[in-house]
Amino acid sequence: MAGHPRTQPARPDARLLLDTTITGAQLAAVRKQVEALARQCRLAMERVSDWVTAVHELMTNVVRHGGGAGQLRIWEDGHLVCEIRDTGPGFAAADYIGSRGRPPLSASGGMGLWIAQQMTDDLQIDSGPTGTVVRVAVALPDT
Repeated sequence: MAGHPRTQPARPDARLLLDTTITGAQLAAVRKQVEALARQCRLAMERVSDWVTAVHELMTNVVRHGGGAGQLRIWEDGHLVCEIRDTGPGFAAADYIGSRGRPPLSASGGMGLWIAQQMTDDLQIDSGPTGTVVRVAVALPDT
């Protein structure tokens, strides 16, 4: 995607766990893969549920607002990290980051990014006219 270089895991010891295309038809199957990976990474059950909810909200945003399809990558590097990118029209990312209150519902939704931010330890967004990259992360338990 022009303007958005493919981001790589930050640490050289990162382990890529999943790299797949997402579309509306694949949401349920990918959600199951995301849950299985979270369990394999030893997240507590409550954190598994939060993680799956956050990633599912991001996948749904891609389908609804980001051009109908996108790329999902998950890796482990001391954190469980999910990056989702699309080629949609972009949006004002600054409006969705930081400590803001619960947004009002709108005809097009409006809560997906807020939910993802509440359910994870970190949310990053890079959005522009050629697409959006959203990354969420949760700390993994010490082994």
